[in-house]
Amino acid sequence: MLIGCASAEHHEAATPQSMNVTGTQGTELVATSLETFDSAWAMTFLPDGRALVSEKDGNLWLLDASGKKLGEISNVPAVTAMGQGGLGDIIIHPDFASNGTVFLSYVERDANDNDLSGAAVERATLTLTETGGALESRDVIWRQTPKVKGNGHYGHRLAIAPDGHLFISSGERQKFTPAQNMAMNLGKVIRINQDGSVPEDNPFYGNGAVADQVWTLGHRNPLGLAFDGKDQLWVVEMGPKGGDELNLIVRSENYGYPEVSEGDHYSGKPIPTHESNPIFEDPAIAWNPVISPAGLVFYDGDMFSDWQGNAFIGGLSSQALIRVSFETQPTDNLGQPPSSGQTEPVAVEAERYEWGKRIREVEQGPDGALYVLEDKEGGRLIRLTPASASE
Repeated sequence: MLIGCASAEHHEAATPQSMNVTGTQGTELVATSLETFDSAWAMTFLPDGRALVSEKDGNLWLLDASGKKLGEISNVPAVTAMGQGGLGDIIIHPDFASNGTVFLSYVERDANDNDLSGAAVERATLTLTETGGALESRDVIWRQTPKVKGNGHYGHRLAIAPDGHLFISSGERQKFTPAQNMAMNLGKVIRINQDGSVPEDNPFYGNGAVADQVWTLGHRNPLGLAFDGKDQLWVVEMGPKGGDELNLIVRSENYGYPEVSEGDHYSGKPIPTHESNPIFEDPAIAWNPVISPAGLVFYDGDMFSDWQGNAFIGGLSSQALIRVSFETQPTDNLGQPPSSGQTEPVAVEAERYEWGKRIREVEQGPDGALYVLEDKEGGRLIRLTPASASE
């Protein structure tokens, strides 16, 4: 069920750096441009109010509390940006203020064959200065296996669970069948310890070094990964021709790709729906036409108090920021009749906010505002606040 899919309107506000954005349900926001980047990919806030922004070409920027560039972080992994691959996600350790630990993902080429590539994740210590900083003690803790040809569907979003485990979204690299192949960690959601070792309570532990890492399987191109306020993990992923999905990640479940989908192959060949085969986990919501999701955050701030618990998803081809609300309903996401008392979260698109730009990333700031990174060269960092708060 989709709500509010009419085009949003926008007009220039009084200052050249701001504009008003009207959502599809009439919500008025002020969008303030703070900085520009070239192919920005990810953003994370630091405990002191500053922030880090990665660019696909390999730059990692330190921003001040107002969103302006202070300088670059040095000793970042060297990347050769090709297609969808380059420098990827950046997140900080929950105890960053005391240990300086960060995790970052990127795409590396095969040393013996530049046509082969795969995502990697490093753990490092970030030492900051007033105008930048440096990564030290870098250690690769995970790699996509195997490296394959092509430059798409890396996924490589990162999230740390409340219990400290590191989750990684791994795309199927546009190869379809790896998503169901447990000898490969492509098309999976991965759960490892922060040092790269594998927890023995993982669902497939003992079935081989690669299978040991797997938390869930049957994913296509998961470009958003986040925990909600109930400590539940969610993934938003690009479907094929139609069928973008927001999925609640349940231990050991199979989400079906490429056996089932809410879309079809780009060739036009149909794919059976989730409903056709109840052994696969259903999405909480699917989009067709697609939104091309990138970035995911669950809001818990006070600035938009009515939106607490809502999810925000960046949209690339849809050129929109998409707000999703949730309802708890008696249902079984495996397509079976619910057992007594069984409920599942069902997602509903609540509103879209559009200003004609591809949205790559969305984060909640320490001030409760929403911060959005536009895609491509010259993409802006936008701060979204309620229109009423600026009057």
